[in-house]
Amino acid sequence: MRRILSLMLSLAILLCAVPALADVAADVEAGQSMTHDELVEKALAETGTFVVYGNTSRIETAAEEFGALYDIPFEPNNLKDQEIYEKLRYVTGGDAADMVMIQDGAQLTDAIDEGLVLNFVPGSVADALDESDQQPALVHQYINKLFIYNNLGDNVPAIRNVWELTAPEMKGRVIFKNPENEKVNMNFLVMCTKDEWADRLAEAYKEWKGEEIDLGSYQNAGYKWVAEFLDNVTFGKSDTSIAEEVSQETAAGTIGLFVLSKLRSSSVLTDNLTVAAYDAAANGYAVEPFAGFMYPMYTMVNTNATRPYTAMLFIEYLMTEEGFKPWGKNIGAYSPNPAFTVNDGDLTIDVWKDALVVEDADYILESFDVEDFVLQHCQN
Repeated sequence: MRRILSLMLSLAILLCAVPALADVAADVEAGQSMTHDELVEKALAETGTFVVYGNTSRIETAAEEFGALYDIPFEPNNLKDQEIYEKLRYVTGGDAADMVMIQDGAQLTDAIDEGLVLNFVPGSVADALDESDQQPALVHQYINKLFIYNNLGDNVPAIRNVWELTAPEMKGRVIFKNPENEKVNMNFLVMCTKDEWADRLAEAYKEWKGEEIDLGSYQNAGYKWVAEFLDNVTFGKSDTSIAEEVSQETAAGTIGLFVLSKLRSSSVLTDNLTVAAYDAAANGYAVEPFAGFMYPMYTMVNTNATRPYTAMLFIEYLMTEEGFKPWGKNIGAYSPNPAFTVNDGDLTIDVWKDALVVEDADYILESFDVEDFVLQHCQN
């Protein structure tokens, strides 16, 4: 019902702007077969400020370098996901974004269906990427959110099985941002209930306890793990504050689930932290059945763009090694292009995908009932 109402509202808005949207769609279709030089010529013929929305601070660095390269005036906006989706629906004209960088594949699928954004795959990368990283939306990078623990003291939570996080002695020692306020965290917990991961969680339970899991009233092992995990969680304000908190000397015995890239911050005492997946890789074991969550970040053209060719040129730039550098210079962001190397000491994207729950937008879209289940346990 929520999705139907959203589609109806967006359709009403779109009907007021059909000619402009048709022009942008035609431009994007034409751009798919253009060479780099042809895109440059078209982009430089456009006027006005190039407006970008992104939910990453490093979009500002990338836009600045792109603007200097082509002498294009730009306006980067670092916004929350929900702000971006709202602006895509309600902001038009010169104030509207030309290009967006955004996560949450489920909401993005709705935005594509509603005609709010258009996919553009540069010819320069079409042969390098898997089809799943091109359609229905171009993946710019994958981000990992990992179990990372404080390595001080005599009670180090060096987990080898995620069921350890549900044990009574872990009550209050697991730090996690409330999924009610963090869609990525909600998506992670929803994914745990998918049959694939529920089955693996059931196997992991048996390895941990030495007996078959008793589901009781839970639909599958994923629901049981989510409920018992949340019962032990202390909610943090943000991934940044959680990384800072868990890294303190006074936080011995705690473990957090937050994005790996937060370790780049000078306010995080990284010597006091151990990434569970790194320890597993170094010592020849795996955290069962997963060591965290991996999700994509996408690049799209706004159907209300006033500089659509500049948007396409920027997307092409972002998919190059130079354009990826603001993210790729640190751990925690991984290009889908196999030609790009990872930082020294990090794991490759293929290894991460094997070790982590990976977002499935289709499953999340059909699982509103799971979100309700999660929210219920967030309030307990």
